[in-house]
Amino acid sequence: MKSSEIAVLSAEMFDSTNDFFWIGPLACIPEKYPSLEQPHRQLFYTILCIENAQGTAVIDGVSTRLDHPKIICVKPDSIFSIDIDNTAIGKMICFTEEFFSLRYNNNALLQFSFLNKEGTNDICLEEAQAAEWRAITTFMLGEFHGQHKGMDSVLRSYLNILLCNLDRHFSPGNAVERKNNKEEKLRQFKILLDEHYARHKTPSFYAGQLNITTNYLNKLCRTYKGVSSGEMIRKRVTIEAQRLLHYTGLSVAEIAKELEFESASYFVTFFGKNTGVTPESFRKQQK
Repeated sequence: MKSSEIAVLSAEMFDSTNDFFWIGPLACIPEKYPSLEQPHRQLFYTILCIENAQGTAVIDGVSTRLDHPKIICVKPDSIFSIDIDNTAIGKMICFTEEFFSLRYNNNALLQFSFLNKEGTNDICLEEAQAAEWRAITTFMLGEFHGQHKGMDSVLRSYLNILLCNLDRHFSPGNAVERKNNKEEKLRQFKILLDEHYARHKTPSFYAGQLNITTNYLNKLCRTYKGVSSGEMIRKRVTIEAQRLLHYTGLSVAEIAKELEFESASYFVTFFGKNTGVTPESFRKQQK
């Protein structure tokens, strides 16, 4: 029987003096953090550094096997669960955006394409890459347990190295300067969208927040995402609707209310147009 709510986990769940960063061995998950084995929504980033394990990680309904060296990234607000054996070799790193931003600029994580590309959660590692990650994460684990002066600063530096390393493998090629004004506006739009998608479903609201015209916002979205701003909004709302249908026992009417639709019938029409099936059909397909 599904509950009416998806469990929400914060970084405070870890037995650490630091509420913003945690690193530990994968093998400890089944015994120490069984809540991670059930579908839940996280308020922090998780990077799974798999060396050798048996099991699966499920992110928004997409299952990834843990059968060879790879990196799996779980972004905040995703619905995540993990089934892993207690002999797994590897590490799990959890951190909040606030932790990273205390040293680097706000929204600095948006520069890493792997953390922001939709539909991408894992990348396989070759032997040399796996050895490099093993070395860095071992240093991180030692620093975390050592609790020495300046520990947080050192951990942020290691984390930055890992993310830069991962971004190189994910987006190979010559380094390019990404921080132009157009891309920054699009990043800001995505941040606003994650915050306001339920209440505000029209491009004009976001354009107003960004101090640009609706036409210009559409142009940015089509240039960098290949779709209109309206389609990005509809996709974000649809994703949340699918999560609620799959992971909760809320009725269609309750989900419509949760997502602030005028009526259940309007929500059903919206969902059908954007997925090709009714909410009830989608829910049955997920069983």
